[in-house]
Amino acid sequence: MKATKTKRIVESGLLIAMATVLTVLSMAFPLKLPFGGSVTLLSMLPIVLLSYRHGIKWGICSGFVFSLIQIATGIDNVKAFFVPEDYKLTAALGIIFLDYIAAYTVVGLGGFFRNRIKNPSASLALGAAAALSFRYICHIISGAVFFGMWAEWFFSQYEIGDKILSTFSGASLSLIYSVVYNGLFMIPEIILTVLASIVIGKIPAICKRIQK
Repeated sequence: MKATKTKRIVESGLLIAMATVLTVLSMAFPLKLPFGGSVTLLSMLPIVLLSYRHGIKWGICSGFVFSLIQIATGIDNVKAFFVPEDYKLTAALGIIFLDYIAAYTVVGLGGFFRNRIKNPSASLALGAAAALSFRYICHIISGAVFFGMWAEWFFSQYEIGDKILSTFSGASLSLIYSVVYNGLFMIPEIILTVLASIVIGKIPAICKRIQK
């Protein structure tokens, strides 16, 4: 029993480290948005696999650990939230909770469909889609609440934005801005992770490994 738990911890450490490395490597690519958020090299997939292999509780714990690492690796961005003239303390804490802790912890839900759908490829892919969609929702809430002030400027940069600005205002404009802005990196991230999950689920050797 002890050996099994130790093996699980070591395996989790390796996969979390892999997710971190993939995140860091992704910083070398020009796919980062001006106010934060970027498409990564499948950095969420290791956390999804941990949840699928060891269960949702373990996945959520792993996602939480990963969220703390994300805060540490993005410490410059985190510090910016605490600049007095830009954000109040409550707003800064809210941003960190939603955009980091909650957003990455919910990725640990990736194993939700394992015992609900027999096809491993389908269950892993659906789990990845659901988990990353929840992460997307966390970013949407944060963006609408704390970054809505940038909505008018954002849409004014594009021709199609004029129609949006003439139709929406206030909270509804902030929400649309957040859905669009966060969707620019989260939708590609979801698609790539789901496709990778489908491929993994169809490789017998890997599939057998994660099913144990």
